[in-house]
Amino acid sequence: MVPAQRRQRILQAVRAGTAHVSELARAFEVSEMTVRRDLHALERDGKLERVHGGAVRSVPERPFGEIALESQEVKDRIGRAAAALVQDGQTVMLDIGTTTLQVARHLHSRRVTLITTNLAALDELRDDDQVEIVLPGGLVRRNYRSTVGVLAEEALRQLNADVAFIGTSAVDHDLSVWDTTMIEVPIKRAMIRAAGRVVLVADSEKFSMSGVVRVCGAGDLDHIITDAGLPAAERRAIDDAGIEVTIA
Repeated sequence: MVPAQRRQRILQAVRAGTAHVSELARAFEVSEMTVRRDLHALERDGKLERVHGGAVRSVPERPFGEIALESQEVKDRIGRAAAALVQDGQTVMLDIGTTTLQVARHLHSRRVTLITTNLAALDELRDDDQVEIVLPGGLVRRNYRSTVGVLAEEALRQLNADVAFIGTSAVDHDLSVWDTTMIEVPIKRAMIRAAGRVVLVADSEKFSMSGVVRVCGAGDLDHIITDAGLPAAERRAIDDAGIEVTIA
């Protein structure tokens, strides 16, 4: 990514709520010095305002509970279809998000091991004796009910899973997966690297939305679970890429 493109993405990230140099550096896979130079350039152009500690002013992130109320029926169908792919005895990694929470809800009474940074999924399954839960450490993001940061990333590097269910903010025409929350992107990438099979769970609206940072490309995906609103062009692209698809 050339500097001009990266700076535009950083500006989008700031508007979406990302604040810290370290988060931006991990998300864009560049040094913190590079990020600081980009922030100085954007500030010089009057596009953002720096604040003490290497942060930038940002807008509040929408609460998890508010997002969870949207498209509940569709998310439930996607979650049910995703859980049906899991076999007893398997180890499952579960990303953050309201759609992945529905996957957790359909794993009740299943003899599986669940590795997750999704605290809402933990709350859902914590009393289910059949599900063994592994919770990576890290910094708790209370607003979005997840754990993030270097401790969580390092823990995930020590683990393997049969399958990972990944959420997203957007999927583009090339089937690249995008996210708007910088600090979550390294967690998603770590799960993708650790899993034998990667399943994207995304309602069809995500295929017409935009993100800030690219999480992965089509080549990293084995399966996509979505709903009947999937645009025909994207369905053709999925088929051409050799990715399995389930319409829930």
